[in-house]
Amino acid sequence: MMWSTDTPPKVDRPSPNGGSVPMSRGMEEAIPLRAERHRPRGFALFAKGFRPFFLLAALHAVVLLPAWILVYAGVWSVSDYLLPTAWHAHEMVFGFTVAVVAGFLLTAASNWTRRTTATGGWLAALCLAWLAGRAAPWLSGVLPPTAIAVASLAFLPLLAFAVGRVIVAARSRRNYGLVLVLAALFGAQLVTHLGQLRGAVLWQVVGPRVGVDLVVLLILVIGGRIIPLFTRNATKAEGITHAPWADRLSLAAAAAVALADLARLWPAGLPIDALVGGASAVAAVASAWRMRRWGTRHAGREPLLWVLHGAYAFVPLGFALRAVAVFTPGLREATALHALTVGAIGGLTLGMMARVSLGHTGRMLRAPAAITVAFGLMFGAALVRVAGPLVGAGVGTPSIHLAGTAWALAFLLFLVRIGPSLFRPRPDGRPG
Repeated sequence: MMWSTDTPPKVDRPSPNGGSVPMSRGMEEAIPLRAERHRPRGFALFAKGFRPFFLLAALHAVVLLPAWILVYAGVWSVSDYLLPTAWHAHEMVFGFTVAVVAGFLLTAASNWTRRTTATGGWLAALCLAWLAGRAAPWLSGVLPPTAIAVASLAFLPLLAFAVGRVIVAARSRRNYGLVLVLAALFGAQLVTHLGQLRGAVLWQVVGPRVGVDLVVLLILVIGGRIIPLFTRNATKAEGITHAPWADRLSLAAAAAVALADLARLWPAGLPIDALVGGASAVAAVASAWRMRRWGTRHAGREPLLWVLHGAYAFVPLGFALRAVAVFTPGLREATALHALTVGAIGGLTLGMMARVSLGHTGRMLRAPAAITVAFGLMFGAALVRVAGPLVGAGVGTPSIHLAGTAWALAFLLFLVRIGPSLFRPRPDGRPG
């Protein structure tokens, strides 16, 4: 099944101490390495997809949120290509988040299929396409709007081709759905730019919102594969498994939320808010229920595990808040959306960036102290951003500033502590 959340096949690799270390074909686990007197040297930034795209995502996160705080405070003005709030939402979804998705999928698809997705010059070209999309809106005084839209929209089709060609060539049918989600993300981004070209404010709002829905759908698919797998491999706890009916129901309900949000463009008399609220309520229950079997109680001692469990917990919370926001006028839907964007997307992207970077650069899968602090900052940002507006109107703006600062600091710690390893070859001399 293309949306199956069954555990991916595992292979064993020799351990330095004898025996074997279980490995997920989807995402490599690091083997403890002995210190070597002579380590490989060279420039390895374009040796694997996660390296440049995690670096770009972290840089983007460090710059974007402080910039948005200045814009929100009225201190600075952004490009007039998109509305300020639409620019912020577009860059968070189609800039930052898509860069993390790119780094993950280019790396994971290569492992799933044992084929090369993009390395070297091809990978550098993908990075340039992503950078062009970030830069184009700032050239609105020079470039026509159509050229800006084309530059911004070019990256996702290229990424879908790089990932999809190896998945299709390997006939990895269970991953076809991931390519479809990339295509749907392109459609959501297209809606955003058509909104600018048509002067339609609603389209600029709906595009990024559907983009968030689709990223959450990716979290449900990929998180359902890797979180229980990593927990079982690390803790050796028994009883960690899946609830297939909850897996399927959570995916169906999340897809329904995305379709209902998209239907805001052509309401045709549909009760859109009621559909969003109902589907969100179902998604909240199903996504929480499936987590019961993932061994969360065993993950508390290892930061690289509890960050994934904690971030995923914001998925049912965000869906529940979206349902409440529909039926309770006192709760703004933006608060619910930020539970999903800061808590779920922010926490899971930071956690996976750290885990993948450590494992695929040949380091031990043990979070450095600075990265553990970064995880705490991210959860602090999520809690402040969600709870602040609920306390009162006077707390809303300071909470946005505080949450944005904590977010930027979390990714700054990633850059300082893990960023240098993204440029260096693996110390064990293996490719990637």
